[in-house]
Amino acid sequence: MTLSSASYDFSLRPSLALSLERIGLEREPVLLVEGAMNRAGALVEYAATEVTFEPVWGPSGGYPGLRAPAPLDYVESVVRALDPSIRRAFGLERVKLARAECSFSLVTLPPERLAPLQRIPHVDTTDPLQFALLHYLCDACHGGTAFYRHRATGFETLTTERQLAYEAVRSNELCETVSAYIDGDSPHYERIAAFDAAFDRILVYRSRTFHSGRIAAGQALSADPRRGRLTANIFVNYRAL
Repeated sequence: MTLSSASYDFSLRPSLALSLERIGLEREPVLLVEGAMNRAGALVEYAATEVTFEPVWGPSGGYPGLRAPAPLDYVESVVRALDPSIRRAFGLERVKLARAECSFSLVTLPPERLAPLQRIPHVDTTDPLQFALLHYLCDACHGGTAFYRHRATGFETLTTERQLAYEAVRSNELCETVSAYIDGDSPHYERIAAFDAAFDRILVYRSRTFHSGRIAAGQALSADPRRGRLTANIFVNYRAL
């Protein structure tokens, strides 16, 4: 926690508005939380004034924008509040919280500069006990998040058993990708679900689910946290007992 974070209110509402959807043929759960914080605007102000954003992409890909550390007291509040709901939604038994990490993120990389791997859906890990908590700190004009099925394999999630087969097919497909953010169906991926950005909405999903940010063609990509596609991205890892 930085010293300055003590002056911000990062508390969550005492009663959270939760809903659960199951997507695709694999019926993976996606948990939605609406209006999670008492003062979500405080988190935006913190991002705009208290931290420094740095580019995080490389020649082969990575997140197509800027990231900065998020305050630890915010992360702790969100994880503590949502842990029971995550356990219920995803049927977690005999596990314990192992680690949580978080950063602010801003998509800023123009479509023409995307590496091939940044133009297609991705997973964050094959670990079934890692979950992404995506907290939108922007509104619907910044798109949202979509989930996909890989057409050639039929995979909607990537496991360690599936990884080699998927990567073998994907390597032959990358040369055919266009220089744009994927937004809808493509020759190699079928969109199976989409969720709009909404200020102070949190999406929770397994990190091994194929997904991509929805970045509309021609959308202005600002590096200003008050104007850009600002999200807080929390990764929560559980460990079997």
